[in-house]
Amino acid sequence: MDGMDTSSTLDEAGITRLVDRFYDKVRTDLLLGPVFNTAVHDWDEHKQLLTSFWCSVALRANSYRGNPMGAHRAQPAIRPEHFERWLALWRETAPEILDEAGTAQMIEYAERIGRSLRLGLNIPEHPQARPLGIPIVGQPRK
Repeated sequence: MDGMDTSSTLDEAGITRLVDRFYDKVRTDLLLGPVFNTAVHDWDEHKQLLTSFWCSVALRANSYRGNPMGAHRAQPAIRPEHFERWLALWRETAPEILDEAGTAQMIEYAERIGRSLRLGLNIPEHPQARPLGIPIVGQPRK
């Protein structure tokens, strides 16, 4: 995919360690913790679901059954700065677990997915930017 080195150490075990360490950081993060801790009621189950998601994305495991857009739409407290902080933590954590190629691949995936979620949620890519003003299907206008 896009010239990424798929011979890295990126495998299910690495993704599991990445998700585990990353969400341990999210839980205690001053900005992200309150949002996630309100939304996530069983962290072990959530980590398992997210491991399945990332394995489906990175390894084409086809094991994830869920609706990321729907899950994020159900969280009205999500703001642009949450995306920025989430990506910063992801960029910090990935190289703690993965080799250089695996880190680059997972960061690229996270950035793409973040852009897609922002568009789907009508959240500007930069905190100072204005929303696009495009209505979200199935959501009442504000």
